[in-house]
Parts: sequence; structure tokens; C-alpha cells
Amino acid sequence: MSRYSIEEFIKQTEQKDKGEGFFELETPRMLEVNLDGQVWAKAGSMVAYHGEMKFVREGILEHGLGTALKKAFTGEGASLMKANGKGKLYLADSGKKIIILNLKNDSIYINGNDLLAFEPSIKWEIKLMKKIAGMLAGGLFNVRFEGTGMIAFTAHYEPITLRVSPGNPIITDPNATVAWSGNLMPSFQTDITLKTFLGRGSGESIQMKFDGDGFVVIQPFEEVYMRAKQSMS
Repeated sequence: MSRYSIEEFIKQTEQKDKGEGFFELETPRMLEVNLDGQVWAKAGSMVAYHGEMKFVREGILEHGLGTALKKAFTGEGASLMKANGKGKLYLADSGKKIIILNLKNDSIYINGNDLLAFEPSIKWEIKLMKKIAGMLAGGLFNVRFEGTGMIAFTAHYEPITLRVSPGNPIITDPNATVAWSGNLMPSFQTDITLKTFLGRGSGESIQMKFDGDGFVVIQPFEEVYMRAKQSMS
């Protein structure tokens, strides 16, 4: 087989079954879902599928009025869809790296914009960060997951996890914060020095502070989101 031939290209890049189960990383940036039933996924993340599937956008009142109000306030930044059927579903999000976790009666918070997919067996709830709404473009809301099942989220480049321990809080930039353990609830603080140094409009003057015992996942990238007021217009 000659180098750079179409046959060689197909051999190097074609899909291969790895037998990893419900979620399978085809590449670090492409998720294969071996679907036989239902899965929740980020709206717009489907890049291909084969088999019999039906896609349904999340009903605005499906999870109660409280969730609907939160979604309206955040401009539906965490829009979800349900995929029902049987076959192989391929998901991706702007070429971001995909992380898969198998929750076993665990809980975790994930930034709404970084969520990719999860099994319907996991309980979830949108959490709105009211204190910084309107002040900060990123990190306006997140999703808390609890239970047992597979979940996939994304990060720009290579994420790292920082341990949080009592008396040793971790301070992060909300735009670089991807996820954190379900027992932690961050507080928000404004760094006046940074604000003066960077200018009044800089989001880096708003910081997330994590106290307690757990972990925080950060990425080497400050994601810029549409501001709440713009997304509601």
C-alpha cells in the first residue's frame, strides 16, 4: 500500500471498535456513543451517526418551571438534546478535548458550556450563579450531576486537577474553570488590584474561591462567552 494513498488514509483514520462500552473515545476529541436506548447530549454536538435514531430538543418545562426560568435567564447556554434509538452516535464540540467519567454514586459540577453528554440514569440540575450574573461573561451557570452512570465533558487543550484541602483554598478564573467536586460550592470575590491593573472591564478581577475538601478542574484557556444581557436580547 503506497504512502499517502486513499487506502492508507482510510486505514489510518477509519473508525475502530475498542469495546469500551457505552462511551468510547474514538480520538481525544471525538466521542462515540454505543446507543441502545437514550442519551443526553449538548445541542449541536452531533457530527455523525448510523442506525435508527431520533433527536429531540429538551422541552422547556421538562424539568420544572425553576429550571425553565434559569435557562431563560442564562440564554439557554446549556441547551440539551435527547438521542433515542440504537446505533453509533458521534459527538464533538469545537475540537475540544473530551474527558469521560464513570460516576459511581458520585457528584460533580460541570460548567454548562463544557458539558457534552451523559446517561439518563444520572440526576442533574442547572445551578445559576446569581452573584456574578451581568458582571462576568463566563461561568454564569453550571450543572450538578449526582448518581451512577457515564458522563463526558470537554476542555480546551490539556486540563489539570487541583486538590482543595481545608485551610488551603484554590482561587480560579471562572473562564478557565471546567468542573469541581459536588461537595464544593465556590464563593466569588473581586480582586481590586487586578481590576486596577487590567482595567475595569476585565473579567479576571472576578474570581472563584473553593474552600473545603475536594478538587477543581481547570483548563489552560480562558473561554469567552456571550454576556447574559446580550444572550437574552
